[in-house]
Amino acid sequence: MAKQDYYKVLGVSKDASEADIKKAYRRLAMKFHPDRNPDNPDAEGHFKEAKAACEVLLDSQKRAVYDQFGHAGLEGGGRGGGFDAGGAFSDIFGEMFGDIFGGARRGGGTQVFRGADLRFELEIDLEQAVFGTDTELQIPTLGECKICHGSGAAKGSTPKTCDSCNGQGQVRVQQSIFTIQQPCPRCKGRGKVISNPCDTCYGQGRVREEKTLSVNVPAGVDTGDRIRLTGQGEAGRNGGPPGDLYVEISVRKHDIFEREASHLSCEVPISFSTAALGGTIEVPTLDSAVQLKIPPETQSGRVFRLRDKGVKPVRGGSAGDLFCRVVIETPVGLSHEQKELLRKFEASLSHDGGHKPREQTFFDGVKKFFTGAT
Repeated sequence: MAKQDYYKVLGVSKDASEADIKKAYRRLAMKFHPDRNPDNPDAEGHFKEAKAACEVLLDSQKRAVYDQFGHAGLEGGGRGGGFDAGGAFSDIFGEMFGDIFGGARRGGGTQVFRGADLRFELEIDLEQAVFGTDTELQIPTLGECKICHGSGAAKGSTPKTCDSCNGQGQVRVQQSIFTIQQPCPRCKGRGKVISNPCDTCYGQGRVREEKTLSVNVPAGVDTGDRIRLTGQGEAGRNGGPPGDLYVEISVRKHDIFEREASHLSCEVPISFSTAALGGTIEVPTLDSAVQLKIPPETQSGRVFRLRDKGVKPVRGGSAGDLFCRVVIETPVGLSHEQKELLRKFEASLSHDGGHKPREQTFFDGVKKFFTGAT
């Protein structure tokens, strides 16, 4: 049976963040978990399918392989290597479902929470995207309170063990034939109660702050690419790990060049005389100017290809090309003498129709269209 697209399985877009993927997986896992669907034989299959999708899309390396090669890249002999169902994902599963299916706890029974991932849109120029750049970001975030060091308790006091859950951070609740665990309503899953909260963070253990981060933008990035800064998201709660920061690249529109993948294109105006007689013109590239030879009788719209003058992809490979489309510029502001010269020149062309083959072909076609001639 053919495997379904992992993004469609989870119902998320291809640029979905880690938080979006976790949210979608949690929803599907709650819906199709076998313990909740004892009479539905298809539920287990849907659950495993969602789990497999989440395992791949939450792993940045496997996700990159999957985006480029699909399921084939995740096969044992494929470029992306075999798929390991254990490891990091088991920690993610416990993190997301520990309060429902009895996952592992850390810190003596206290439930910890990983900090939220953050997204920051970085707008850069085309030159910076092509050649790379170093920049600094000012990121508003939630960081660990420096006064209470994340405990939430005022200086000189400590949180006390919650007597409702005995410090476990969760309580068991009977629902029909199921017994599920959920965060303790009194301590909100912390396992401890703060009777004297910190005046700085008001017992939250985290405060809003703005931090400065240095980001290296690699050469070859394009709009939609993401740079992951591990551990630079929001601080976790109860000693949990911080989230990640995803820097999404947005490339500004350039005055001269347009980019498509690794290729660049631009329009180059040339004079009528250069197009008719030929010549050499200077055209820009992103790092220098080059000479482009225009052959005689060049028509407007002709495209010239300059190899390796495009963009070198961020994931490796050869540089793209630069495509120059020449456009013949009509003279403006002509003097009386210049107009007379052009009229004489036009009259000289009328004596021999061989000078304008495209015009002749066009009007011959128009004549046949209206007369029905073959």
